[in-house]
Amino acid sequence: MSKILIVEDDHNLGLMIQDILQFKGHEVILSKKPEETNENILNNQVDLVLLDKLISGVDGTDVCSGIRNTETVAKTPVLMMSALNNARSICLEAGATDFISKPFEMDELLAKVEEVVQ
Repeated sequence: MSKILIVEDDHNLGLMIQDILQFKGHEVILSKKPEETNENILNNQVDLVLLDKLISGVDGTDVCSGIRNTETVAKTPVLMMSALNNARSICLEAGATDFISKPFEMDELLAKVEEVVQ
């Protein structure tokens, strides 16, 4: 299965997503530090980044743009998530591979993850 990096500052949501993805056979790394995203992708050979739009005072679209502008990690798929209105288009413009609106059903998230990692 895939190695997935979750960048999420909501501890409970992060753990819930981690548990579900691990149950489905994925290896999961959970991070609350968006500034370490590129390093985590490289050091852990990540197949997918699940990235919150607003995390620890940082705009996730800046993190996503940073991924896209760093040659060594630029091709890593990024699935962004947010509860903000109109966040989908902003996230996709920043380079996100796909987007999921919060709140979401776990089945919907699993389907998106499988779709993106294929």
